[in-house]
Amino acid sequence: MEFAQVRLLVTDFTACYRFYADVLGLEPQSGAERGPYEKFSPTTGSTGIAIQDRAMMAEVLGELRGPADGHRSLVALRVDDLDAVCARITARGATLVHGPAPMTDRMRVAHLKDPEGNLVELQEWLLLRG
Repeated sequence: MEFAQVRLLVTDFTACYRFYADVLGLEPQSGAERGPYEKFSPTTGSTGIAIQDRAMMAEVLGELRGPADGHRSLVALRVDDLDAVCARITARGATLVHGPAPMTDRMRVAHLKDPEGNLVELQEWLLLRG
């Protein structure tokens, strides 16, 4: 597995976008100011931070939660073979809450929770950004 990113699940996407881009000066990957997702990169280092609309993730997971009791963060791990990794970790006792399933045309994902309820996303990239 390769660490991909820490993703913050936010309610006010535009305000958070402006904070990371304008206040902290991180470079947005796509310029999607209205969301529902954006990754920001530091000037040095290889791993960035991402923000995603919390309602979108609740929909993906099939959870209907309000901002007060919804998830606030997600750790993303990149894997080469999502199905094999999911089989291995479920054999070790993990319970998948979603997937494996397509997330976009570029990526398949599976989601699970750690013992504290924090979201972990396993990503298999099908196509890399050009």
